[in-house]
Amino acid sequence: MVFLHHVMMVFWIVALIGLIGMWKVFTKAGRPGWGCIVPFYNLYLLLQIAGRPGWWMILFFIPVVNIIMALIVSLDIAKSFGKGGGFGVGLFFLPFIFYLILGFGDAQYGAQPQQS
Repeated sequence: MVFLHHVMMVFWIVALIGLIGMWKVFTKAGRPGWGCIVPFYNLYLLLQIAGRPGWWMILFFIPVVNIIMALIVSLDIAKSFGKGGGFGVGLFFLPFIFYLILGFGDAQYGAQPQQS
């Protein structure tokens, strides 16, 4: 029982760290920080930050496609802040760390990435 308590404690700490990082990224990008805690709206805002159309939200409801879309959006968010592909992969696999780096680092939100 004590082990479960510790696991839950670690989970909530990691979730809070991720929330703080995303809040800061949203505000850096000129979006409302509170938007990161509202379901579906946070995804819409992430798509805006990544320079992707809002209708892409539908693709996140398709199994397997949603994983690919999450990777693409992570890469585009990194590009929007002037970071490379490696940083985008980090956003995908370890968002609670890389959103903190993006939010509290010196990265500036730049022009939207070019869509091909």
